[in-house]
Amino acid sequence: MLFDRVQTGLVFYPSYSIDQTPADLDWDFDEVTLAAGRNVTRGWYLPTPQERKGVVLFSHGNAGNISHRLGTALIYRDLAYDIFLYDYGGYGLSTGSPSEERCYEDIRSAWDYLTEVRGIDPREIVLHGRSLGGGPTSQLAVEVKPAGVILESTFTSVPDMAKKMFPFIPTEFLVTIDFDNAARVQGISSPLLVVHGPGDSLIPFSHGQRLFELGQEPKTFLEIEGDHNEGYAQTNRTYVDGLGAFLETLVAEGEIQAVEE
Repeated sequence: MLFDRVQTGLVFYPSYSIDQTPADLDWDFDEVTLAAGRNVTRGWYLPTPQERKGVVLFSHGNAGNISHRLGTALIYRDLAYDIFLYDYGGYGLSTGSPSEERCYEDIRSAWDYLTEVRGIDPREIVLHGRSLGGGPTSQLAVEVKPAGVILESTFTSVPDMAKKMFPFIPTEFLVTIDFDNAARVQGISSPLLVVHGPGDSLIPFSHGQRLFELGQEPKTFLEIEGDHNEGYAQTNRTYVDGLGAFLETLVAEGEIQAVEE
């Protein structure tokens, strides 16, 4: 169906080219290959050079791939967190095609890798989803019990976004990609941080406000500056300090467990 192809092209905008690796920055990392049905999900596990406080499972936005997220990895390395970056199907070196269900399969495989293969306690893992990544993140967060959840610059649902983008089309009868974050966030019992900014011209600020409103306590809202793609970078110190403060509350409240060597 034509509209199915159109919506897939609007929601997923993958890049196949790996433009930079952690090795280019002289960082230690493990290249990871995970099974995803007949396909594979590829990722990088990047340890912090400091004494580890926890681990972040990061789900990126709808464009590019993990090679374009090393700036986020740097932030977490500096905060003393390991980070696992993975690509959805059809992104980077992950095989197959992107879809809502494949994104859920990818993040579940990533979680299993961290908890079963690397043996990391779920209470040490923080889920962070940016933009599209809020979809798989919120879904996983109602299935498992991580230390905390971060939803950054994400939407209430794809149908809600479709109504904004195509107000004169009956999108409620046409949209088949859901990513219903508004429904999922109500079932997240882990501490929640919602990050969004009023300058976001792609995903309205009201979506972040609504997700925060629907989320359970304990919850925190971090307002950032700038537009959708670069808001975290433009906000810079405030953004980093906000992440750090949220992560410290997890340690203080005992959500993140001490790492035993």
